[in-house]
Amino acid sequence: MNTETTVNHPARGDFFALLQRADHPITRPMGASGPAPVAEVHGTTVIAVKYNGGVLNVGDRRATGGTAVMYDRAEKILALDEHTLLAVSGSYATALNIVRYLQHAFKYYRRTQLQEMSLEGKLQEIGRMIANNLPNAMSGFGAFLPVLSAWDTVADEGRIYFYDGMGARFEQAEHGAAGSGSAPIRGVFEYVTRTKGPFHKMPLKAALRECLEMLDIAADLDSATGGYDKVLPSAMAVGPSGIVKITDEQLNTAIRQVRGKE
Repeated sequence: MNTETTVNHPARGDFFALLQRADHPITRPMGASGPAPVAEVHGTTVIAVKYNGGVLNVGDRRATGGTAVMYDRAEKILALDEHTLLAVSGSYATALNIVRYLQHAFKYYRRTQLQEMSLEGKLQEIGRMIANNLPNAMSGFGAFLPVLSAWDTVADEGRIYFYDGMGARFEQAEHGAAGSGSAPIRGVFEYVTRTKGPFHKMPLKAALRECLEMLDIAADLDSATGGYDKVLPSAMAVGPSGIVKITDEQLNTAIRQVRGKE
């Protein structure tokens, strides 16, 4: 005769349920319900476009944890060295750790080899870091997908690259974007280039206006993306003279132009 026995196992990590099942008279403290889930903080929308003289990066400042806004002043555009910017999306903690490592690695190479690491070397190093993070990403946490903008000192031109989750890189001719708000605005990039011409022929002010317009559209269509009404976005450019931070005055002027007030 076959006898089926049903065993109700306690939730993994629930010590009080295990004690109760073993008939120990220890009660669960009020409010305790097992291990609390960790709310991973994510950065969202970042945009990179070429302009006449370099590459412009713009990103909102919002960082989310699930459906909650955890922080509204996150810096998602970070300089790796004098000619390289990394715009980050996904796990903010992972992004910051990788950025700190890359900043140190590039500086160490420069000091020990007495020359800058080549652009190809930088690209491979970033791809290796993303590939090493793949087990975490597949486990459901720590996913990190950046957009890299660089001024190629050999070719004397701006370059934009994005990566997939396994570390493969792809070069973009005009623009790139990452984060949850990037999907709703992919068609806007194509619309702008068809109606207003390629980004690489625009002056910096015009490219900045277009990026802010797209960021505003992303904020309307994606709840995880912050706009520019409450907190000014981050904006940095890289060109032949190095990294240039877009000032609050420049941002406010561009925002007024987007709104049609100038």
